[in-house]
This record gives sequence, C-alpha cells and structure tokens, in this order.
Amino acid sequence: MCGSASGRVMEVIESLVEKADGFLQRVGRPFVTLSYAQSLDGCISARAGEPLAISGSESLILTHQLRAHHEVILVGIGTILSDDPRLTVRLVEGKNPRPVILDSRLRVPATARVFSQNGRSPMVVTRNGNSQERCRALVEVGATVLTVDPNSRGQVSLHSLLDRLGQMGVKSVMVEGGSRVITSFLLARLADYAVLTVSPVFVGGLRAVSDLNQSDPKCFLRIKNPGHQWLGDDLILWGDLA
Repeated sequence: MCGSASGRVMEVIESLVEKADGFLQRVGRPFVTLSYAQSLDGCISARAGEPLAISGSESLILTHQLRAHHEVILVGIGTILSDDPRLTVRLVEGKNPRPVILDSRLRVPATARVFSQNGRSPMVVTRNGNSQERCRALVEVGATVLTVDPNSRGQVSLHSLLDRLGQMGVKSVMVEGGSRVITSFLLARLADYAVLTVSPVFVGGLRAVSDLNQSDPKCFLRIKNPGHQWLGDDLILWGDLA
C-alpha cells in the first residue's frame, strides 16, 4: 500500500462515506466511526498514561485516510495528556478533521500540540461549573469551549454532545480513544461503525474496552457485515455495530 488504502480496505472508506450520507437527516446526530489500534490481547497501551506505537506504517496510512473522510475527530483528555497528538492528516492528501476533546474538568493544557495546528479550531467539550479563567485561556489559543449537560457520573453526556454536533451540521465523527471514551461510546450504543487494527503482539496492559456490563452472549455488542484485510503485519477488521 503506497500513500493510500488499497484493495478491499478502500471499500471501508467508500462504505463509510455512503453510510454517513444522509445519516444526520435520518437520525439527528452524526455518524460515529470507532477506530483504534490494539494488540492481540486487546490492549492499546502497556500502562495507563503511557503512549504505545502499536500499528505498522501501512495501518497508519489507513488511519489518516479515515481522518480525511470525517468532519470531526474525537478523543478524551487522557489521550491528549499521554500522547499529545496533533490529530491531523499528514500521511495522505486530505482535509484535517476538526479536533474535539472530551474534558469534563478542563485539564487540557493550552500548550497541547492540537492547538498549534493550522486548520480547524479545536473544540473542548466540558460540563458546567468549570473555571471561567481556564475557558478564557483555551479560547486565547484558538479553541472553542462547548459546555454540555453531564451524565449521571458527572461526565460529559455523549448523547447531549452528539445532539449539539448534529445541530451544528456535523455529519461524521471519528472516535480514536482512549479506553474510557471507547468504552463509553460502546456502553451508550452510539458507535455506528468500527474499524479496528489488530497488531500481532501481546502487551498485557491497558485494555481498549473495559466492563460493558454484559454477561449474556445474546446481549453482546456485535459487528454486523464484518470484513477483514491484512495490511503488512496488521489485521484490519471492520463492520457495522449492531
């Protein structure tokens, strides 16, 4: 694969674009793609708070291809603090998605690299009651601070956030992590599609998905219409989330 996804993997991109088209008008919220890389034992990091480069170069190209076909890229504050990602499209040609950071307590530093990128203004999503001084500091570095209703655990309500994004006309969201965010989207049944990169290693660390409060196999969240393709040493899995 040189510069872009090829073969059957390109079908993933085309399928996502087709599925997302008109989704906002039908459902009232953006189409949500869950995409991340994990080890064979389901880990995204060796330890909490430590970044881990787990996918190969060809899989990284696919990730950037996916970013270029989504309007928004969403991560949690943990990903910002541990990885300090740029969340841009660099390995392929395409537009940068708008970064959205879930940050209930406004812990994101104004020096984070996501604020120094040219293009779309990052959005920091938080709950009521945070310091106005912190809000102003983020606005000064180019961020938009969006306050939404909290859920029962005092965190940003994903339902409220997606409703707000839908009202803003956002049609597609790519969720990259971290573990709490991935688990929260699955628990809330708000992820519509999954594109997973599985690297052939065992890590024994932080799992991508924690307790989903299910023990009956009949209730397990499943991928429908699954597909798969090897990219270098990595296995790419994709499909609709029931």
